Amino acid sequence: MAVALSRLGRFCFRRRWTVLTVWLALLVAAGLGAATLSEPAPDTFTVPGTEAQRANDLIKGRFPEAATGGATARVVFAAPGGRTVTEPRARAAVEQAVAKLRAAPQVASATDPYSGRTVSKDGRIALAEVGYRVPSAEMKAADREALRAAAAPAEAAGLRVEMGGDAVARPGQGAGELIGVAVAALVLIVTLGSLVAAGLPLLTAVAGIGIGLSSIGTATAFVEMTSDTQALALMLGLAVAIDYALFIISRYRHEAAPSGGGRSPQDAAAHAVGTAGSAVVFAGLTVIIALAGLAVVDIPVLTQIGLAAAFTVAVAVAVALTLLPALLAVAGRRALTTRARTLKEAAAGLRWGRFVTAHPLPILLTGVLALLLAAIPALDLRLGFPDDGTAPSGTTQRAAYDLLADGFGPGFNGPLTLVVQSPRDTAAAAKGVATEFARLDGVAMAEPAGVDKGGDTALVAVVPKTGPADEATVDLITAIRDRAERIRDRDGTAIAVTGQTALDIDTSAKLAGALPPYLAVVVGLAFLLLLVVFRSLLVPLTATAGFLLSVAATFGAVVAVFQWGWLDAPLGLQASGLIVNLLPVMMIGMVFGLAMDYQVFLVTRMREEHVGGAEPTRAAVTGVAHGARVVTAAAIIMISVFSGFLLSDTPMVQSFGFALAAAVFFDAFVVRLTLVPAVMALLGRAGWWLPPRLARVLPSVDVEGERLTVGSEAG
Repeated sequence: MAVALSRLGRFCFRRRWTVLTVWLALLVAAGLGAATLSEPAPDTFTVPGTEAQRANDLIKGRFPEAATGGATARVVFAAPGGRTVTEPRARAAVEQAVAKLRAAPQVASATDPYSGRTVSKDGRIALAEVGYRVPSAEMKAADREALRAAAAPAEAAGLRVEMGGDAVARPGQGAGELIGVAVAALVLIVTLGSLVAAGLPLLTAVAGIGIGLSSIGTATAFVEMTSDTQALALMLGLAVAIDYALFIISRYRHEAAPSGGGRSPQDAAAHAVGTAGSAVVFAGLTVIIALAGLAVVDIPVLTQIGLAAAFTVAVAVAVALTLLPALLAVAGRRALTTRARTLKEAAAGLRWGRFVTAHPLPILLTGVLALLLAAIPALDLRLGFPDDGTAPSGTTQRAAYDLLADGFGPGFNGPLTLVVQSPRDTAAAAKGVATEFARLDGVAMAEPAGVDKGGDTALVAVVPKTGPADEATVDLITAIRDRAERIRDRDGTAIAVTGQTALDIDTSAKLAGALPPYLAVVVGLAFLLLLVVFRSLLVPLTATAGFLLSVAATFGAVVAVFQWGWLDAPLGLQASGLIVNLLPVMMIGMVFGLAMDYQVFLVTRMREEHVGGAEPTRAAVTGVAHGARVVTAAAIIMISVFSGFLLSDTPMVQSFGFALAAAVFFDAFVVRLTLVPAVMALLGRAGWWLPPRLARVLPSVDVEGERLTVGSEAG
């Protein structure tokens, strides 16, 4: 592989303008495709194979008027002081506001609180529910402005008006990504010591992300993708694109420096792509495997995000191997470094490598203990799905949620729907079901909500006494399902429970069940890949063990910040009291890929030295000496990019950004730069042992560039 990639790097260096033209054409084509074919992202979330999803699908088929797929808004009117919304003036103002809502663009329906019986018992709060003909993603700014403007009559009458639901404008991402990229640029300038050299990773990142995201946008014309798909593909693709370019540029500068190989720029580029480029290929493959493996979970949203992000990573690898050497040729010697700087960089890494390998056991024990302590909060992990109750304090969505909980009870924000089908009289069965379930502990209200035109499917609305995120609500759904089983055995009436809380429970259960096979597929394939790369049994095992420690510590940090509320004020975050139920499996996939990135980049250099004749401890020290500064810079860049998403106003995006930033910190600085060299020093030659029979079977990919010579590189 090293020889083939070296020849590719030399070709791209020589034919720089041809390569640049091809990539520019791809960028333009992808951009045109996105501009002309991209479709709005639907905010749909389905979990195939679960009871709640089957019930939802049945409602859509039998009650199309109740499940249009359009956006919804909950407009809450609250009377101040001792007033009520039933007073003549207040009522007239609310009805006028409802009339304006019905006349607003794209509105399909708007309920009247007084005829719809959605006025609180004390008369202080009223609710109007608005349904739209189009999904939230297809709503225009004018539609949202009309929604807000409809509140004017009620506000003029002295009423407080707050709004929730997906029709209300959601907080945007802001300039978080730009700040992350700015910090990354500063790190590159400090690391590479040249504006020209620092600009090359940013140029390749722009090209890779531009092509990747534009291609994803084009794909929306043929397949549905949620709005989170591009955001997470951007988050991961941007980080790896900069990192992959940084690793190759650093090796290029080392090979061209007098203290390194003293090669000509063309030979240095070829050798860098052959050696560091090989590491980039395998590092990218581990990330792609981990992301594409999300399809095993069988949740469409995760599959979309995983495949889209994997595609963006693949583009980043291709850009690093081809576009980067062409840009190095254009930059010429302006991208090189001085001899003094090269020696200084190596000396810093050398001191750290010698320190770690001189005290391997105490450093190993200290590092493992620190990660385990950081993981302790993860024992209290609570999973859920974000709603208006987890919106930031001070937003109208959160205010509407709190007003409804105050006026109608906590469970009003998380109603359940029972889908009833009986072999006899379905309408009568629904009434009996409502009466029976109304007597359950934890149920505030249960009543029939309609029968379909065919008369064979009925709905029963159930309002719990507790909120959607309350453990008691989870227990209530379990009790309802247990009772439903007994009713079916008794008279054949089938009852299915749905609603957001039920969907959350079923999603969490499905994720928990899918996690073992997902880990088996991802870790198994990655283990085989690392086995081929390092030709060692223990190196892949220690890499996996380090990943598990990083993940555990990251879970602990996420729970402490977003569930317990530690440091949320200083960091400007919003603690929601629960963790998004999709985060663990997504984070495991992403972090595994990123962890293997650093493992491959650091340990391939150790193996290169070992194959060259260095004894194991010296190989570990040399690997750290050459890789510490680059891995440190790469980690800081990733942390900067991910931390930029902390500036989002959405807790879900904040939690993903924080989780990935924390994971990179733990894995790069604690595991890869500290524990890995300590373990390699302790293992000695056993660390590179491979059974002879297995060694004969495994293909030799020559990641360390052992077969590279000037003749082989030139082809």
